[in-house]
This record gives sequence, structure tokens and C-alpha cells, in this order.
Amino acid sequence: MPEVDGATAEVVRSYLVAAAEEMRAALVRTAFNPVIYEVHDFGISIYDAGLRLVAESTGLSRFLGANDYSIRKGVAYVGRDTLRPGDVVLLNYPYWNAAHAYDATLFAPVFVGDELVAFLCVRAHWMDLGAKDPGYVLDSTDVHQEGLLFPGTRVFAGGEPVREILELIRFNSRMPDAVLGDLHAQVACLRTGERRVAELFGTYGRATVGAVVDAVVAAAEQSAREAVDALPQGSWTAEDWLDDDGITDDPILMRVTVTIAGGTFTVDFAGSSPAVPGPVNLPLGATIATCRVAFKAITTPTEQTNAGHFAPLVVRAEPGTLFHAVYPAATFTQWTGTVALELIYKALAQGMSGRLPASSGGDVPGFMMVGVHPDTGSLFAVSNNEPVGWGGTPDHDGIGPANHPCQTQARITPVEVLEAKTGMFFERMEIRTDSGGAGRFRGGPGLRRDIRFVTPGEFLSVIKKTRSRPWASDGGAAPEANRVVVFPGTARERAVSTRRTTVAAGDRVTVLTAGGGGHGDPALRHPDAVREDVADGYVSADAARTIYGVEP
Repeated sequence: MPEVDGATAEVVRSYLVAAAEEMRAALVRTAFNPVIYEVHDFGISIYDAGLRLVAESTGLSRFLGANDYSIRKGVAYVGRDTLRPGDVVLLNYPYWNAAHAYDATLFAPVFVGDELVAFLCVRAHWMDLGAKDPGYVLDSTDVHQEGLLFPGTRVFAGGEPVREILELIRFNSRMPDAVLGDLHAQVACLRTGERRVAELFGTYGRATVGAVVDAVVAAAEQSAREAVDALPQGSWTAEDWLDDDGITDDPILMRVTVTIAGGTFTVDFAGSSPAVPGPVNLPLGATIATCRVAFKAITTPTEQTNAGHFAPLVVRAEPGTLFHAVYPAATFTQWTGTVALELIYKALAQGMSGRLPASSGGDVPGFMMVGVHPDTGSLFAVSNNEPVGWGGTPDHDGIGPANHPCQTQARITPVEVLEAKTGMFFERMEIRTDSGGAGRFRGGPGLRRDIRFVTPGEFLSVIKKTRSRPWASDGGAAPEANRVVVFPGTARERAVSTRRTTVAAGDRVTVLTAGGGGHGDPALRHPDAVREDVADGYVSADAARTIYGVEP
């Protein structure tokens, strides 16, 4: 490899990041599904010929590393030597894809002449691929109830669509136009990346680009190792519970031990529940991706990610357990990863509460409506992941409502989109007063949303932490938990977590999202800050008096 000066290295590195961002723009502008073009439920990655991550675009945080796991599985299955220019391969087999069956991963090789020089990968959420239920699967007991599975199947060969596979997808979807539209949007994303990466190699040559990649990956590894060495050394264990698995009401134990020692950062899920019948089991790749989010956030959060940043990270989960699903375990409702991210931080906070925030909402309160649109007569399935309050930190209040840290580059679905594309009308959307945990630095507030249905259909609520409150830190108070109330104010009123509820026009639902945990003793909070909280609606006058001892 030639020696490369710093200026050239930075130009090449920035070019790769810019190529990933251009791929992102192509996807957002051409996708059919609001969860892609509005929410940004996707992940985009660029790899060198050795499948090292060299650049990525902003998307869903928990897809960090998920593409890394799946592209290795996909290339191994297809065979590197079988790939040709213009090929695009589809992978959604959960145990290889590091996600559930509706997170469709497409990858493509990049050739310069006859030489394979790079790989591109884009993962995005599709809304229907023939699962047993429309929209989202909440109570599957087998992966074959969760949709059509592709272990690594060409959807384009030599630049041309494989009609038989596309037709197979069409005839196995309740929403074929949207699903095939999103597939072609992902292909457009890959074609954009192919052009840009090929231009880069054409300008600088493989030797120079390869030398730059080696340098930036090595620098990232050094940075990550230095960050790990600077962390408090030790081992800490934490536990938490999922509400249920969607089949029974039994809570599910999660346990993690995080050990920082000898230059490694080890996350071990030993002691967690065995795999359960319902679809909350997490494929190993998804578990690794969750750990990468936590690791990156406390080691090198300001650096553009590449493969070197994760060299010190070790993730352990025994096959056949909650955090290492194996065939044919159900895997569709993957909120387990969100709660597990908070669990990792909960363990770490025991050894470094002075640098970590308290829990941020504990989970992502998701909801969806499925039905037939009165204007089009077509099936719709549109989802939203609600914001929560973030935890208070050692030196400032938690923000909120905001997207959970597991998906901080994602967005909520706009009210205008939800009302236009579904049978939901939003009567109220406001701060949930007193939802954030009290503390010297309080947790951010959650959200209240009141929904009235104007057409019949099904309302799906997807939350896995409602029975217990998120955790606080260093003497702070726990926040209010997530809560969904269906048919409020009627004889049918009940609180639910993950549930498919049949609704009629005129029915109502209230969604209440959790606040963040408090950090530090509430008695130490400055009275003026408490009065500002009351004025802003974050804290009630009564709570100011009884919790903080402040007259508003």
C-alpha cells in the first residue's frame, strides 16, 4: 500500500461519507412507505472488499452494526465468487439479518472493471410481506408466521430485475405496490452508491483508497481502545423485566453484566431468560447492534463510524436464549433491544454515574393503525414510535419528549401523515406533566396523545415496559411509566401494553409515554429551576411543593 498524506486521506474518507449520505437522499426521495421517508427507519452502509465498514449514513441507531452482521451472512450464503456487476441480493432471514422479517436488507457488490472493490448495503422496514397478521406481528410462536423469508436471494441479476422473485414478493404481500416501491427505492439507493464509489476508485485508484481505509480504520481502533482504557475498570450487573412475550402475561427476565478490563468492553447476557414462545426473542446480530449503540455512545460518540471503532467490544449470549434466538424462534416484536439498551446503561451507571444519564423512557411506545382507507378502498398500515423523556444527567436536565436513544436519528410520523393515511384523528398532543423523574437534574417529560378513530380498523400498541418504571440515578426519582389506555372513560376502559385492539369509528385511545429518570437528590434542585418547570408545564404546582419543597 502506498503512503497517503493527511489531506488525501481526509478527502477520500469524506467522499465515502458523502456517498452514504447521497444514498440516503435517494432512498428518502423515492420510498413509498412513511416509515422510511418520514421516520427514517433504515440503515445504509458502505464496506470495502473485505467487508469492513468504512462509512455509513444516519438512520435508525439500532441498525448500527446490524448491516455488518447481515452482509457477512448474505455474502457467505450467496458466495462472493458468484456476484456480478449489477447484482442486488435480498436478505431478511432474521437469524442472519439481525432483525425481524420486515427489515429487508439489500446489498450489492461494486466492481471497477472486473475487480470487486466494495459492497453497499441498505436496510429498511417494509410494511407487509405475508405474515399471519397485517401490519405487525405481536403473538407469533414460529418464524414462519412472520412473513416470507429470503436467505440471500438475487432480486436483480446483472442489472436486470429477476421477475420471478419480484412477482413472488408481489403475490405474498397485502400491500404489493408499497412494498415493491420500497424495494426499488432501495435499489435506487444502491445504484447511487455504486456510481459514487466507482468514481472514487476511478479518481484515486484501488491502492490509494485501500491505504486510506486501512489508515482510518486503524485510527478508529486506536481511538476506541484509548477510550476504553480511560473508562472506570470493573464489572457491573443489572436486571430488568419485559412485560410479556405476547403469548402469556408472564414477565421476562433480562440480565446483563458489563466488564471493562484488559482493553476490552464485554457485554454478557448470561442469566437472562431462555428463549420464550412469543416474538420478543432477539437474533444475535440485533443483540450485537444494540451493544454497539451503547459502546459507541460512551467511547467515540463524535467520530464518523467505521469498523475500527468496535474492535474492543465483545458480546456474549448463549444460543437458544432471549438474546440469541435460533431457528425457529419467533423474533418479530424486537422491542427487547430497546429495553436492553437501557439495561446496559443501568449496569454501567453503577460504576460511572458521574458521566451517564438516568434511564430515558425505558422503551419506545409504538403504535399503528391497520384498516381499509375509505377514499381508496386499499389496505393501510401506518406506524409511529412515540417520543419519551430522556434521563437527567450529572450536569443538566434530560430533554423531552424526544425519540428514544436507540433511534435518535429517526423521527416520529407527522400528524398530517397519520391523519391523511389512516382513520386516526388526533384530539390532543401535549407534554405529560409530572412524567419526568424528579432530581437535582430532572428527567425530561413524556407525551400525552389522545386519538379518536374516524374509521373502523385495528389499533396496535407495541410497548414492552409498562409494568415497572424506568430507573433513576444517584438519588433521583423514577419517572412515570409508559401507558396506553384503550376506550378511556367507558365501561371497556383498560390499560394495555402490546395488544391488537379492534376499534370502530368514535372509539378513543390515550397514549402516555414515560419520562426520563431523575439524576441526583431533588432537594438539591435550584428553586428557580423548579419554578421554570412549573411555568413550562413540566412539573405541576403540587409536585413543586410536595417533592421539591418549592412554592411556585
